[in-house]
Amino acid sequence: MFEIRKYPELSWSLSRHKTMLTCSRKYAYDYYLSHNGWLSNADSLARQTYRLKKITNLEMHFGSVVHDLIYQIIQRVLSNKEIPGEEAVVDEIRHHLNRSFIESTKKEHLWQHRPKHYTMLHEIYYSQTNTLPEGKIKKINDRLSTTVKNFFASQSFADVLNKQDMRFMESEKFRYMMVDGVKIFVVMDLLYRDLQNDKWVIVDWKTGKSSDEDRNQLALYALYLQQKHHIESLEDIVIRNEYLLDGTHVDHQLTEHDLVNVQRLYGISMEQMKTFLSDPQHNAPLPLDHFPMQDDPRVCARCNYQELCFPSTP
Repeated sequence: MFEIRKYPELSWSLSRHKTMLTCSRKYAYDYYLSHNGWLSNADSLARQTYRLKKITNLEMHFGSVVHDLIYQIIQRVLSNKEIPGEEAVVDEIRHHLNRSFIESTKKEHLWQHRPKHYTMLHEIYYSQTNTLPEGKIKKINDRLSTTVKNFFASQSFADVLNKQDMRFMESEKFRYMMVDGVKIFVVMDLLYRDLQNDKWVIVDWKTGKSSDEDRNQLALYALYLQQKHHIESLEDIVIRNEYLLDGTHVDHQLTEHDLVNVQRLYGISMEQMKTFLSDPQHNAPLPLDHFPMQDDPRVCARCNYQELCFPSTP
């Protein structure tokens, strides 16, 4: 049952950790000031912050649309329903992207009132124009057909089609594990048992390039799987990155050292997060001026909260 709380629940994720390191003022907006901003009786700052939090950019929106459609296709396979062809999927992605452009340029008034249900693109909101950068449009168009083609040709989709030898786990919207009374959120795209090889397989679809942070993300997946399904040996867990831009995949075999590293990262990160609290028991934050602003204009240029930090912007 949903409960309205004055302060949000303290939780941890790699994305939250990254936000704190990138800009503590953005961290305050994302995880504290936007809290309850969706309520009709919320104060104006909470509503404004929550609305700005929901802004996305073209690359992020493209990745989100692709992930959603992949999920839908896999569910159709598992339900023995007809699946769309590559061309139909490409058209569907284009439809979603076009709709996001229309919502950003012609339906801002609807987004202002219901930001969770309408899309606002950062490139439109902060340029105050009704056009997207040509370079970004070309970038997404170049990725579109390639990404879809590589999904259908991927090892993981072949496993899905070979479903008689796999056992797929029920999809969960919010996966988390408890560590020292704190929820650690883990976002997994696909989880199944390979019955022939007696392995657990976690799949992460990547619509962008690999990063140095991938390994910590993978280690969190393994920790979650060990806790949730009581798996003793890491050798029983395969974590696969499917890189849809270049059509390759990488299977990772983690070690205990990887798990120790991510647990250490969590411990250090949590201690730092608690320094921003006036009341740790209730997760009540310190006043906003205790969250320093980022001083790199390149980071600020990509941020959703420009109009709060620099009020001369829209």
